[in-house]
Amino acid sequence: MFRKLLVANRGEIALRVVRACRELGIRAVAVYSEADRNDLHVRHADEAYCIGPPPARESYLNIRRIIEVAKKARVDAVHPGYGFLAENADFAQACLDNGIIFVGPPPEVIRSMGDKLRARHIMQEAGVPVVPGTQELSDQAEAAEAATRIGFPILVKAAAGGGGRGMRTVFRAEELPAALERARREAASAFGSGVVYLEKYLEPVRHIEVQVIADAYGNVVVLGERECSIQRRHQKIIEEAPSTAVDDALRERLMELARRAVTHVGYRSVGTLEFLLDREGSINFLEMNTRLQVEHPVTEMVTGVDLVADQIMVAAGERLSYRQEDIRLRGWAIECRITAEDPFQNFLPSVGTVTFVSVPGGPGVRVDSALYDGMEVTYYYDPLIAKLVTWGRDRRQAIARMRRALREFKIVGISTNIPFHLQVLEDPRFVSGRLDTRYVEKHYRPRAERGAEEAAAVVLAALLAHQRRARPRTTPLAGDSPWRLGGRLVQRGPGAGIPVERALWRRGT
Repeated sequence: MFRKLLVANRGEIALRVVRACRELGIRAVAVYSEADRNDLHVRHADEAYCIGPPPARESYLNIRRIIEVAKKARVDAVHPGYGFLAENADFAQACLDNGIIFVGPPPEVIRSMGDKLRARHIMQEAGVPVVPGTQELSDQAEAAEAATRIGFPILVKAAAGGGGRGMRTVFRAEELPAALERARREAASAFGSGVVYLEKYLEPVRHIEVQVIADAYGNVVVLGERECSIQRRHQKIIEEAPSTAVDDALRERLMELARRAVTHVGYRSVGTLEFLLDREGSINFLEMNTRLQVEHPVTEMVTGVDLVADQIMVAAGERLSYRQEDIRLRGWAIECRITAEDPFQNFLPSVGTVTFVSVPGGPGVRVDSALYDGMEVTYYYDPLIAKLVTWGRDRRQAIARMRRALREFKIVGISTNIPFHLQVLEDPRFVSGRLDTRYVEKHYRPRAERGAEEAAAVVLAALLAHQRRARPRTTPLAGDSPWRLGGRLVQRGPGAGIPVERALWRRGT
């Protein structure tokens, strides 16, 4: 087992890896930008090193600087988390070149699966069905001919893309030239490569992914599927395990395809294969993520497997401690990604100081976050600030617990998408499991205006900020607390007559 491990990430995933290291008896080394020096992953780690200014390209994407720190701290391994350098083959290779183990698959596998065109070809070799599409496009004429052959609507996709960047949906032939140009330009800026290709746009479809883990001894275990169809602009927002669309026969088919793919590419570590499932039950490979996924907790909740700890152990050369026959799916889990975005303003990013946090609890509730009172949310990084996960013996109980937990979750000082999640969780279409990847686009409409509860929370945020400026942080609140003052203001203002306890604690902000 490793003696010391560096976590090349920030926020909740960095804290998650640090905690796994503690349980495994490994010393954890954190890195941080100047904007994150007070963050929880820094406080919980055994050692911490500043790696640069706030912009990610000067800190969390700075391979040279991270390797320097890893060597200075004399670590055995580097865990990349997700995002940033997690699927960067050059970073994985740099670790190996400097005698440091990369907690993930070999660089050549990352490179193969990171190129979507190459990944499609490899999956076809393995006998895994792929979405109809093209290879790299050379010019406009070739693209027009291919689009006509495939049939509209189509997707223009970046070969090196991800997260919806470098992707455009085209419904008519006359839209294709502009879509190609925009996709190429965006892909070149985001990924350093303007290579694009066409893929059939399937609708309605569900986004189903399959979790795998493989060790260096040929053991491959498939840990069921996740439903990831609730998306906005190709970014997942709500995930659950298992899926309401997958029965036992389909699950066996998905697991067999995943096992076949992993074996064919010689995969090692935690990974995810993503598929599109249409209403006829046809499955098509979409892409493979060669890293830990944001939504891994829902799989952990229904299988009892610690994916982060097992990923580290596999990287350290250990055998998996379980076999496929040991895995049994138990109950239902749902994850809501809590982001610093305002659903009343078209999900405009919200930055500022988190003046107050109250995290939900109770049976079947898990919160993965790095939130704390006084935390600064900046525009430098992804708006994800927490992951709220609930488990139930069935989907109905998991949904009920999620609704309750969302109402308990209080984050004051910034706007969050908690009202969005509550609205979705209360929608009969979601409750009945009638989902597809355009659910948000087709069915979500923000409530007309903020209610008195949201207005009261804004008032409370201002009061808390004022109180903290006026008093040392260690001074207990006494007398006319912000809660009492907030209650008076709410009762005198637009929400007159609403008790502050009910106004502030009934809904997330």
